[in-house]
Amino acid sequence: MQVTEAAVQVPEARLDTGGWRGHPRGLTTLFFTEMWERFSYYGMRAFLILYMTASTTAGGLGFDVAHAGSVYGTYTGSIWAATIGGGLVADRLLGAYRSVLIGGIIIALGHFTLAFRSLPFFYSGLALIVLGTGLLKPNATTMLGSLYGAQDARRDAGFSIFYMGINLGAFIGPLIAGALAQRVDWHLGFACAGVGMTLGLVQYVLGRGRLQRVEARPVMKPPTPTTTSGRGKAADDDRAVLGFTAAEWMRIGAVFVFFLFAVLFWGAYEQAASTLGLFADRHTAREMLGFTIPSSWFVSIQALFVILLSPVFAWLWVRLGPKEPSTPMKFAFGLLLAGVSFILLLPAGIMAGRDGVLVSPLWLVAAYFIQVMGELCLSPVGNSVVTKLAPARVVGLMMGVWFLSIAGGNKLAGWAAGLTATVPLPTLFGSVAAITLGAALILIPLNRPIRRLMGGVR
Repeated sequence: MQVTEAAVQVPEARLDTGGWRGHPRGLTTLFFTEMWERFSYYGMRAFLILYMTASTTAGGLGFDVAHAGSVYGTYTGSIWAATIGGGLVADRLLGAYRSVLIGGIIIALGHFTLAFRSLPFFYSGLALIVLGTGLLKPNATTMLGSLYGAQDARRDAGFSIFYMGINLGAFIGPLIAGALAQRVDWHLGFACAGVGMTLGLVQYVLGRGRLQRVEARPVMKPPTPTTTSGRGKAADDDRAVLGFTAAEWMRIGAVFVFFLFAVLFWGAYEQAASTLGLFADRHTAREMLGFTIPSSWFVSIQALFVILLSPVFAWLWVRLGPKEPSTPMKFAFGLLLAGVSFILLLPAGIMAGRDGVLVSPLWLVAAYFIQVMGELCLSPVGNSVVTKLAPARVVGLMMGVWFLSIAGGNKLAGWAAGLTATVPLPTLFGSVAAITLGAALILIPLNRPIRRLMGGVR
């Protein structure tokens, strides 16, 4: 049985133009839903490893760094892995609207569960957030696409606005929830994240009328009849194997190549709130005009740079025109920039190894700036190319594979944070730099072979 969702495409003649700047009215609802969800996720993630490693007398869990890093990596990795199951549940059972609603409720419950001072509540809260995010994250994006017609010229702009909502929430969350957690009480920070998700749910329900076209349950359709007599032309010409043509298998192969290199990139990039979060807390001078900057605030820097630099990179790719780098080269640039950011941190790591030395926070600010330039070379490009390369009938599955690269990278980031207790910082930073730079140097000469696998897709 083929599963589709009712009203996933809006007829071109009935386009909704009653929202902000002529966009569908549902864009505003989904913008704030995703903004508040990211507020809750990044707000809590900003201080999660700090809470786990804080002593019990300071209200923390008293975990050693290795255990805290492992829990952090498993949690953040599971967040992305769960999106595959969330997409399947929406497709086969609930539909996108109900999946987002139920997912948001579970996320809020998870954060409020974390507000209780007990280790069972801690693990239960993390598990609830994973389950809820798995339902909400992929289906909010699905609903956004469903607001636009297949040939709607507003689609790309709508996704750009939505992307800004994601990063606005990621920027504000650590500033509010992180400050409450570190300066008042850890559990108040968790509760603040839950309040944020609740606000998102309230406006989501109030804006339900704007999403009527995409809230129906899935509709089961019978499979398209196929002939059993003779081979189709596509099969004859392209040598179909296991349901895919030779050309499709080559493009699937290209997706898996990008997947492998993306895991390494995210393993470096996602250390912002793990390895570098601990570095900011323990080795950075945070006094400014008599005010101590909460170390969790540093997690907001990446989101701020994404907001500022996204329009620049969008303009750059258009400006380059035919000289725009290929997708493999953009991936290589992303890995190079990730490696350079950790090379930049080497002197800071050396200075931090001296007793009592606190380094300037500008080291981290500069590293985050370089990392975000790398992220803008790789992340949006990866999202786009997967949808282009994947055969139409498995686009959702291949996007799940892409999300698994982020999951794997988050697990690596947590593992790296755990090494800070036993491995000198210069060694750790140098190793991360060597891996990402080495991956970039491997990828550059593979540019042409990968482009051949892509079969003309840029």
